[in-house]
Amino acid sequence: MTTLHTLPIPRQITPAHEHAWVADSRHPTSEGVVVYVRCAGCGTHRVDLQEHPLTPPAAISRETSG
Repeated sequence: MTTLHTLPIPRQITPAHEHAWVADSRHPTSEGVVVYVRCAGCGTHRVDLQEHPLTPPAAISRETSG
């Protein structure tokens, strides 16, 4: 049902920024090193996997709010 007397619900929009990932912990596995990272600026968490010591870690999870 639509009425002329309602207003849209405002959404909270957080400004986008480039995350500054900090490793909270790391654990060797059969697939490589799993790294649990957190953004120093906003507290967002993510899980990365570093398959080889000479390659950078890649995200294996979605970012979640801290």
